[in-house]
Amino acid sequence: MHWAREVVSQVGDAPLQPTDRTRINRGRNRAVADRAELLALLADGLVAHLGIEAGGHPVVLPTAYAVDTDGPDEGGTLYVHGSVAARWLLNSVDRTVCVTVTELDGLVAGRSAFHHSMNYRSAVVIGTARLVDDPDERQHALDLVVDHMLPGRSATLRPSTRKELAATAVLAVPLHEASMKARSGGPVDEPSDVEASVWGGHVPVRRVIDVPVPAEDNLPGLSVPADVAGRTR
Repeated sequence: MHWAREVVSQVGDAPLQPTDRTRINRGRNRAVADRAELLALLADGLVAHLGIEAGGHPVVLPTAYAVDTDGPDEGGTLYVHGSVAARWLLNSVDRTVCVTVTELDGLVAGRSAFHHSMNYRSAVVIGTARLVDDPDERQHALDLVVDHMLPGRSATLRPSTRKELAATAVLAVPLHEASMKARSGGPVDEPSDVEASVWGGHVPVRRVIDVPVPAEDNLPGLSVPADVAGRTR
């Protein structure tokens, strides 16, 4: 693809916390140093939250996303998309944004209120958002977003129309400047609280993807395609 350019640093070799903005200072014991775990979290997650400053106040918006580890930006590329008329998107171009992805893995029941917690995996990505104006890269990014939700889906769809592409904008954020924290297991209680015979533990939480529900206007005889059925397994 002609839009691709040399990546400054290889994804696997880049540190997870290259700057002060993403260096973890509090709860360092939960910091994740392996970039592969960051990429695994981004692969597992389905919703990102993008933080920007809009009109003199902060705004955090949920958005679909996709990751290209071989993308043209330093450390790989995280893509988000939206309407060309969206104010949040226009306010993000060539400005620093913060993108977060969090997966909840459990509820931790401590023996005191202070030691209640959650098991989680959470990523923070900070970088300058660029508007993807190359048609090939934009189509590639949109296909990745679809396939992130339903792997293999984009190959089964008709090509996007000029009108659809003209109405859609894509932002790219470098994955170079990122950090990740994670917690797992049970509570970390005071010995005196343990001896008080109060129950402690954790409640695992997992995402359930249910049986696909067909659209009411499906033509007769259509079965659930492999790309959709694959998400339920």
